[in-house]
Amino acid sequence: MKLTARVVALVLSIAVMLASPVGAAADEIRDRQWHLAALDIPAAQRLSQGEGVLVAVADTGVDARRGELAAAVVAGKEFGEQAGGDGRTDTDGHGTAMAGLIAGRGLASNAGVLGVAPKAKILPVRTIRSEFGGSPVNLGAGIDWAVSQKVKVICIAAGTSEYPEVRRAVEAAIAADVVVVAAAGNTTNTRQVAFPANVPGVVAVAGTDKSGNHAAISTTGPEVLLAAPAVAIVSTGAFDGYVSGEGTSNSTAIVAGVVALVRSKFPQLPAAEVVRRLTATAVDRGKPGRDDEFGYGIVNPVGALTASVPAASSSASASPSPGSSRRPGRSPVVWVVVGAGLVLGCAGLVASRRRRR
Repeated sequence: MKLTARVVALVLSIAVMLASPVGAAADEIRDRQWHLAALDIPAAQRLSQGEGVLVAVADTGVDARRGELAAAVVAGKEFGEQAGGDGRTDTDGHGTAMAGLIAGRGLASNAGVLGVAPKAKILPVRTIRSEFGGSPVNLGAGIDWAVSQKVKVICIAAGTSEYPEVRRAVEAAIAADVVVVAAAGNTTNTRQVAFPANVPGVVAVAGTDKSGNHAAISTTGPEVLLAAPAVAIVSTGAFDGYVSGEGTSNSTAIVAGVVALVRSKFPQLPAAEVVRRLTATAVDRGKPGRDDEFGYGIVNPVGALTASVPAASSSASASPSPGSSRRPGRSPVVWVVVGAGLVLGCAGLVASRRRRR
């Protein structure tokens, strides 16, 4: 089904913005990345930095001009009506923010954004054209192409209508030994875990706040597998700026970075065992055992890299169940990002626009 510009413009985003823009120079940014200390990322990076792992970011593209990302981003591909580029441009900033959280390499003197896996490579798969979204068909095609490029991880920091093209592509990626990480979704749009995070085998990621509690912005459900920081997360933005925002987009990108760390340290470990290692070492929160808010707990990078986790006798499914009897539909709602960002500015370039997704 061809989606017209009018239909796209009617899409309701599932992100939220609750604060005002704040100016920040590059040398202040690292201190604002509270999730690095909360997850003990410095200790994890002494064990692995994501070397040799290619992570696909299916999003709005990635601004490869960013100092933190210039050496991390390889040529990708764009899908949709304006296909033809290599994905290394981003007029929205969402994909650039996700790439920064995954593989940002920082700047001199501990400045700028540092990603969870700073030696991983980012493959930009541009399937969203703007904050209003894009066709789910493009997402399915982008996932297929990413798998053909031998990626080890696919980050889908967005939710979409339940299109069969997307489901088939996600299931094919999982069958091809790719770890697919997707956002559980934001409560501003839905109370159920978003698609494709609710597909069995996908790592569905919910959000936490600075205290390690469930973030109010995050949806809950039986498909949630892991949780990670989602509130006041600072990352790279397009146009030389930085962004701070909340949403399960952020927690999804952070977990994708942790997956890259594990796949780098254990290159022979099958995708299902990588996921099992993450769930087995997660820090339990909320109700004892798996629950709908945290899944198996908050992702634990150091534990995932160091714990002795015996191999399962059979392959485990990442998400416990679809959690919904809804049939895949052809709704006019296109897929949209599930994170919110505020432009912070960079080295004297302080942006003032208020962005609502």
